[in-house]
Amino acid sequence: MKLHLTEIERVKTISKEEFYNNYVKKQKPLVIEQLTSDWPAFEKWNLNYIKDLAGEKTVPLYDDRPVSHKDGFNEAHAEMKMSEYIDLLQSKPTNYRIFLYNLMKQVPQLQNDFKWPDIGLKLIKQLPMLFFGGENSKVFIHYDIDYSNILHFHFHGKKQCILFAPNQTPYLYKVPHALISREDIDFDNPDFEKWPALKQAKGLICNLNHGEMLYMPEGYWHYMKYLTPGFSMSLRAYPRKLSSLYYAVYNIFVMRHFDGLMRKWKGQQWIDYKNEQAVIRTHKNLNIVK
Repeated sequence: MKLHLTEIERVKTISKEEFYNNYVKKQKPLVIEQLTSDWPAFEKWNLNYIKDLAGEKTVPLYDDRPVSHKDGFNEAHAEMKMSEYIDLLQSKPTNYRIFLYNLMKQVPQLQNDFKWPDIGLKLIKQLPMLFFGGENSKVFIHYDIDYSNILHFHFHGKKQCILFAPNQTPYLYKVPHALISREDIDFDNPDFEKWPALKQAKGLICNLNHGEMLYMPEGYWHYMKYLTPGFSMSLRAYPRKLSSLYYAVYNIFVMRHFDGLMRKWKGQQWIDYKNEQAVIRTHKNLNIVK
């Protein structure tokens, strides 16, 4: 049995007014297929191009190991030269990913390859982060700490994206004092005997091809899987809802620091407690008896 997933709507192009009124205001995801067709990046951006420009840069790498109390917030698991990493991506499947890396600051030439889209969102004009992944590498399901509205562009290959709206949180085994679900849930093939609440969850799915953009509204859960080696770029806009802005401030200035303090104080016991509570609270709130 699979998750209950519906294909995300797609358009080739869309006007600024239609996008804002029908998707941003309604907080509805959308794939726009040809938004980057006039960018230099559409023709240039592939793994070999990145290797040529940034091959000597040392990059932080993340894998799919569960969160440990020993890890700092977004602390990398390894480092490698970009040229070595891209060689690895192109040679075999790997679970090593580059996450939230400011490559454009390291290689300013890349800044000339994309355009800030005039699409009805007031985008935060900071250098966009890049994300890289090998075939079959996965990004744990999570939602973003700042509740941004996100324009997520993919390049080189294909990437699968599964989204859940914020109102689906009760079914996703959210870990308290965190932005993630239980990391031992396989969202490709979930065990509904072990995780029965997931049977009630209703999500969305798409496969992004080279140059396509996925709009993810604020607070949406997202689970990403690289079907082939590739990389992505995200542009962000501030949350529109006051409630989202409140949660963003709370996450950044309270929750993150409280969780870090508890990890130092309680160690792995704190991580284990949170994982247990994710199950206990979910089943209690949904009256699920196991």
